[in-house]
Amino acid sequence: MDDLEVGLYARVSKEETDVQGKMYQEPENQLKPMREYCKQMNWNIKFEFVDRKSGADSNRPEFQKMLSAARQHHFDLLLVWAIDRFSREPILNTLKYLETLKQNNIFLKSLTENIDTRDSGASELIMLILMWLAREEREKISRRTKAGISRLKNLGNWKGGRPVIIKGGS
Repeated sequence: MDDLEVGLYARVSKEETDVQGKMYQEPENQLKPMREYCKQMNWNIKFEFVDRKSGADSNRPEFQKMLSAARQHHFDLLLVWAIDRFSREPILNTLKYLETLKQNNIFLKSLTENIDTRDSGASELIMLILMWLAREEREKISRRTKAGISRLKNLGNWKGGRPVIIKGGS
């Protein structure tokens, strides 16, 4: 399918930097390979939607803009780096978003996973499994973070906020 009108969606959980100011998460790490892929496929990038929020947050502003553009069929295919970049919300919420895309004849493709809703069959099942895994990973991260904070509180070392990352050291 040449000449597709494509929307790119990239998401990072947070913009974090270490003490030297180096970025941990940068949307460009997702966008650059997606742009290159579109160029190879001769697809026209019509939109780039970029959020810097948790995938569990349904109020991601660019995600909502993307859904609005999809409802108006302003593009044919939504390209994401991976399904967990699309959403880490509960599966029923994510399925609702996928249904919105489908109802508006918008296909979804994950660049790094073997998922492309233009292909029928196993793609939908694989996508469901990956959505479940993404949600589970989010829950594990949350539990580990809470356990770490609890341990620091019990030791009297918790001062609130995000911990300072120090690389190297002795």
